[in-house]
Amino acid sequence: MVAYILYTALAGLALLPLFLYLRNPYFFKDLNYAIASIKIGLRLNKFKKNKPFYSILDCFLDQVAKQPHKKFLLFEENSYTYSQADKESNKVARALSTHAHLKEGDTVALLLGNEPHFVLVWLALTKLGCISSLLNCNIRSKSLLHCFSCCEAKVLVAGADLREAVEEVLPSLNQQGVRVFILGEGCDVEGIESLSDKIQQASDEPLSPQLRANVHIKSPALYIYTSGTTGLPKAAVINHERLWMASFVQLMSGVRSDDIIYVYLPLYHSSGFLMGLCGAIERGITVVLRRKFSASQFWNDCRKYNVTVIQYIGEIMRYLCNTPKRDNDRDHKVRVALGNGIRADTWADFLQRFGDIRICECYGATEGNIGFVNYVGKVGAIGKEHFLYKMACPYALIRYDTEKEEPVRDSRGFCIEVPRGDTGLLVGKIGERTPFSGYAKNTQQTEKKKVRDVFVKGDLYFNSGDLLKIDDEGFVFFQDRIGDTFRWKGENVATTEVADHLLMVDCIEEANVYGVKVPGHEGRIGMAALKLTENMDFDGKATYQHVKNYLPSYARPRFIRIQDALVLTGTFKQMKVKLAEEGFNPATTTDPLFYLEDNKGYVPMTQEIFDSIAEGRIRL
Repeated sequence: MVAYILYTALAGLALLPLFLYLRNPYFFKDLNYAIASIKIGLRLNKFKKNKPFYSILDCFLDQVAKQPHKKFLLFEENSYTYSQADKESNKVARALSTHAHLKEGDTVALLLGNEPHFVLVWLALTKLGCISSLLNCNIRSKSLLHCFSCCEAKVLVAGADLREAVEEVLPSLNQQGVRVFILGEGCDVEGIESLSDKIQQASDEPLSPQLRANVHIKSPALYIYTSGTTGLPKAAVINHERLWMASFVQLMSGVRSDDIIYVYLPLYHSSGFLMGLCGAIERGITVVLRRKFSASQFWNDCRKYNVTVIQYIGEIMRYLCNTPKRDNDRDHKVRVALGNGIRADTWADFLQRFGDIRICECYGATEGNIGFVNYVGKVGAIGKEHFLYKMACPYALIRYDTEKEEPVRDSRGFCIEVPRGDTGLLVGKIGERTPFSGYAKNTQQTEKKKVRDVFVKGDLYFNSGDLLKIDDEGFVFFQDRIGDTFRWKGENVATTEVADHLLMVDCIEEANVYGVKVPGHEGRIGMAALKLTENMDFDGKATYQHVKNYLPSYARPRFIRIQDALVLTGTFKQMKVKLAEEGFNPATTTDPLFYLEDNKGYVPMTQEIFDSIAEGRIRL
């Protein structure tokens, strides 16, 4: 009898996994995710308790000790082993310490493209206990100077190829007392010092950890700039804890210690720097660095360097799918792709064409306190809910009024959580485990990202600015962005910044900038509704010249709509939703429309141009 009961119990246990799988086909993947999350939590807890604090730099130094001769960076025809990168960054640190007189806690701005020196200078600064401010190398003039006022950098280190951009703002930097160094052998411009010669003369001996003895897990590690409703870049404060959390995405995506990752996304962005570079250091793998993305060279690079892991944004995958098909499309070693923003149709096309690659779609904002990982691989989803994650990091989707541009509240003044399957604004509870560090020197914009009294009096949540939907199986789907920012070519575009520049053109009195959808393209492209100055016509040439001089290509309005008066809401806010819905089709409006033709300027929009864009004959 006892034996019968024992056999029955064992049979039941053997059948339990099958029963659980039938009840929930994602059970084992949910379990793996839970185990990985717990392990990460335990590791972070251990790092916090370490005296001194164990940083990503310490992880790098451990990799140097463990595998000194392993390739760390591959760039064009050059390479650095972990040991060589360590020694070279020691030289950079000593040069900056001696000539820029840097000390622990100082902030240094980096204006560099994707090249090894970006990584080496960052490592050097971290060894000195300094904070790196990662500047977008496409920004110029007013925006560039604004970034210095955000982070109060004492020193600027710039690439030789960006010397003109530096010279443009040099008088203002000199006024602010900012020391400027260029990565070159010599410089004849007063106020700019060369750095390469000083690095060559410096010692490569290790630096004392005492130089960073007061750095802890909550200390600022980086400033990463994000576009927003201010119209100028905002410096998101990334502390060491947040840096660690982002670096663990590779671990969650199944990246192994023998992998090779291809990093071509800008290192000044969180995707390239945190998920790409820092994740690679955590895993101890080789990084293939490229200056910028090239669809035509992408797979050739993957073959040349034996790449096994790639990063992406939604646009990248579509660009790759749009390249001419080749017989060797599946001739590569790529097994994991991690990133965000891939559309469901592109996802399916990519897998069908390029083979069995695990796509790990992630969601999160640089400054946000909430994120998701699609660890299951469900096509089209940005993540999957997990009860353990929701317990540790509480969040909700709340009803949002897109016309009033604010959350809907009930009769008691509290927000309303949307039911499953409905679209809502994602908000993440701000607490000790889920902090929101906000933006450096920008209390106003930091406060704008907070939502108070969400479900109970006194609670506080982070406003993601994103509308999401969660289905019955717990899969999370991105629906749209709200507010003054839209996304084009993988970049966030702040509408108020674009509008401010347009208002500097003589013929423009008022400007309302918004994003419009384009058939066959990810995201939204820029469009502006303009009210002209009295007794003036639209000057297409002057407008084109101005946006060309002051805005990066992705932020320039591609379409212009001339209106007698701009439509406002009852609270005197510009109406964007209706304009965005109407788009740029000349058949739907009598307002004059203009189209930005490459290298020509703004020309009158015709039905023929619209049809060519809609049918894909003109690519934007």
